[in-house]
Amino acid sequence: MSTQSKIPGEATHASTAVFETATAAVQRFRPINQIHQHLCAFHFYSHDMTRQLEAHHFCAHLNDEVRQCLIYDSPEKDARLIGIEYIISENLFLTLPDEEKCFWHSHEYEVKSGTLFMPGMPGAIERVDLEKVCKTYGKVFHFWQVDRGDILPLGIPQLMMALTRDEQLDPSLSLKVEKRYGVSFEEERRKRESMSGPEHGVHPMANGGGGGLKTELRETEMAAAAAAASIPRVFV
Repeated sequence: MSTQSKIPGEATHASTAVFETATAAVQRFRPINQIHQHLCAFHFYSHDMTRQLEAHHFCAHLNDEVRQCLIYDSPEKDARLIGIEYIISENLFLTLPDEEKCFWHSHEYEVKSGTLFMPGMPGAIERVDLEKVCKTYGKVFHFWQVDRGDILPLGIPQLMMALTRDEQLDPSLSLKVEKRYGVSFEEERRKRESMSGPEHGVHPMANGGGGGLKTELRETEMAAAAAAASIPRVFV
């Protein structure tokens, strides 16, 4: 699972390692230290379901209804940070404008199918929290398209989606993950049958509204462009 050899650039110098050790002894990394949970799931590009990948979420609670997760391509120390996900309760999701809801995906199927799991966590403990996750919605963007072999984060952030029904997940990807972590999605599916999703059911505007959404970039005029014409454009 090592990724370091794929990244361009010189190996970490001894002086850099010494400096990092010194700063770690003095500085506090409070936001990072709030991470308490490792979730493994599968994401696909919102405009292309054939592009699927394993996504490792390292999550912290901001409160009981909001979590924020850093997403890596593996759980190893040299993993690449490829994206972020925000997870919110059904109550908060329902407050979102309708035009916003399509960017969020439901977690009910992921949880109940067994394909969202906590590596290394005993099942009985894992299921206590996943009972809550089952009712939530997530919004996720990936910045690094590792699935196409990019050695650096190229292009613009891409909106991602999650599984919502059987036969969407690439069987070969599923088998690799089950073997690597010693889990059985089918066995977990049986154990999670009693779990329930959002109280009002999965919202029809979630999950891309049932369609594909492609993240694109287009050039546009800056606000008050004429008035600002005399101001130096320092970013050029």
